[in-house]
Amino acid sequence: MTNLNPNESLKRLNITLPDAPKPVASYVPTRQSGNLVYISGQIPMINGSLMATGSVPSQITPEQAVECAKQCTLNGLANLQNHLGDLTRVTKIIKVGVFVASDPGFGSQPQIANGCSGLLVEIFGESVGQHARAAVGVSALPLNVPVEIEFIFEVE
Repeated sequence: MTNLNPNESLKRLNITLPDAPKPVASYVPTRQSGNLVYISGQIPMINGSLMATGSVPSQITPEQAVECAKQCTLNGLANLQNHLGDLTRVTKIIKVGVFVASDPGFGSQPQIANGCSGLLVEIFGESVGQHARAAVGVSALPLNVPVEIEFIFEVE
């Protein structure tokens, strides 16, 4: 199993983390307890604007939802970096919870969640990046976004 330097991986992938998004309601973006950091649900915001709104697949294609999942992941990492100061302090990604605003009968939430999971493994490597996961279809999400993702990281 591989372990990658996340800072080098981001450069290799030509990814610059966004500024850490501000909460859209009354909560904190990160909370640490011991060596675990919990990241509040991240939505697909870019520079303060929503990347997409609507339900999958009637209003948002599954491919667009995968891109939203990737943006949620980058926003989560931006909040984590803001909290830790350095992503190399991550020793393990424990769990990811992916929520997809889904039309009745849509059952491909795991494929959308793969946008997040695959990106985390690309950035951190298998030994740190592989994680437990839930991929859940819901009738609606805050601000009518198609995807919301929460994270639990183990840090040193």
